[in-house]
Amino acid sequence: MTVRLLPAAGRAAVPWKNGGGVTREIAAWPEGAGMDDFAWRVSLADVRADGPFSAFAGVDRILTMVEGAGMDLTVGGAHRRVDTRYVPQHFPGDLPTDCRLIAGPVVNLNVMWRRGGEAAPAVTVAHPGSPPAGPAALVVVLDGTAEVAGLSLGRYDAALLTGESAVPRVTGRTAVVDLAGVR
Repeated sequence: MTVRLLPAAGRAAVPWKNGGGVTREIAAWPEGAGMDDFAWRVSLADVRADGPFSAFAGVDRILTMVEGAGMDLTVGGAHRRVDTRYVPQHFPGDLPTDCRLIAGPVVNLNVMWRRGGEAAPAVTVAHPGSPPAGPAALVVVLDGTAEVAGLSLGRYDAALLTGESAVPRVTGRTAVVDLAGVR
């Protein structure tokens, strides 16, 4: 198994594509890919004000709120209330999406991938006693701590796993992004 530690401390805040907020990239494929040529991308986004989300042509996304009271989203004209933490929400990234914060800022885990690939990633939120992460997965600690393949991870630290399954030991909540077949 190959394990790559991706510590939260080293992530730079980058303005959103539309300039309406900031994101901190955790991992992307291929490595070094920009916003226009990633196959998949995982990031944490700080949403501090109401406004539109950036549109990404041909991209789907899974958003998981990890901090804050929530958002009222309008995705392609349809209303969606996101007010429960740790519940992955799937929607097309190219539909016009507008956000109204319910009660202050939020932080979201975003998983985005290009349509038309072999498979789409899946996001599950692990807790103590959850099943193992698959042979190609990104583990991101959302709350508490986790131990993965001998590495200790704190809040927002991540580990990219390839080669075989691993069982994260979790004290809080951890997102497991299944990347098998996505590359």
